[in-house]
Amino acid sequence: MSEVRFEVLDASAEPYAAVPTMRFRLALEAPPEESIRSIALRCQIRIEPQRRHYSARQEATLNELFGAGQRWGETLKPFLWTHVSAMVPGFSGRTEIDLHVPCTYDFEVAAAKYLHALDEGEIPLLFLFSGTVFAAGAAGLQVTQVSWDRESRLRLPARTWHDVMDLYFPNEGWLRLRRDTLSRLLRYKASAALATWEEVMDTLLAGKVEAA
Repeated sequence: MSEVRFEVLDASAEPYAAVPTMRFRLALEAPPEESIRSIALRCQIRIEPQRRHYSARQEATLNELFGAGQRWGETLKPFLWTHVSAMVPGFSGRTEIDLHVPCTYDFEVAAAKYLHALDEGEIPLLFLFSGTVFAAGAAGLQVTQVSWDRESRLRLPARTWHDVMDLYFPNEGWLRLRRDTLSRLLRYKASAALATWEEVMDTLLAGKVEAA
């Protein structure tokens, strides 16, 4: 097993990606005797919701995910956010790279629902690393695996996730609907002569239009 160590330093919004993306700064440190040619790195990112406190308003918003507050001792468990991979170029000693993590705004995904609900405080993240290390050794190229116990934690400011979404979807959000529901909404919009989807939703929420 390779003894390369990993530390997630910070995170920021990636402004030049095709989809909403968060950029995590990752530091890697190799033992003095290892000359790394490259690393095919894999990373599992988990959210640890039990590692922070919640306001009454946040508890109400997260009810759909974790149930009523009195059950949180049982339901507030770590869960998967995403998997990412990266190719780390050669280095000796220490290096830093950017780990790019696409962020979905699909509220059917538990992680997106959780991240959206937190508008203040920090989000406890756990990064679990694996992969293949290619290093130069006395006998030539050596291929080893990243040690199974390599991990790093980061308390991500909740504002950072909202910064990513504000950059790509300023003051907007997304809902995924069944096709038949979307067809009904289209009929609402046409029959009521509404110009935008904002007007459609405002009218429906005000109870001014009956379902077609």
